[in-house]
Amino acid sequence: MIIKANQCKTDVNVNMKGGDGAVQITHFVTGAELNGKGRLFGNIHLDPGSSIGYHVHEGESELFYVQRGEAVYNDNGKEYPLCAGDIAIVKAGDGHCVANKGTEPVDLIALIVYA
Repeated sequence: MIIKANQCKTDVNVNMKGGDGAVQITHFVTGAELNGKGRLFGNIHLDPGSSIGYHVHEGESELFYVQRGEAVYNDNGKEYPLCAGDIAIVKAGDGHCVANKGTEPVDLIALIVYA
């Protein structure tokens, strides 16, 4: 199976999870294409000043791979800087948020799988 870039669905979420600005999510595959094992594999784009608000993952885990840019990542209440090449993991029952406080866009590859 081949999925062309123009076949990927893109959503724009304003104030996602209580965050700031608009967050663009490009879905590489559907949940069905993840064989029911997850709900997201895609790119999350954060323009400067945008963020995803703090939230807890119940029954699922999420992994971020920072493809481009620098972000501030909150892992269960503690903040860490992330830059290209870094990976962040939130396990089921844990919380996180991510913000672009810089001047350049941030792109994260995200995978959410069921626990």
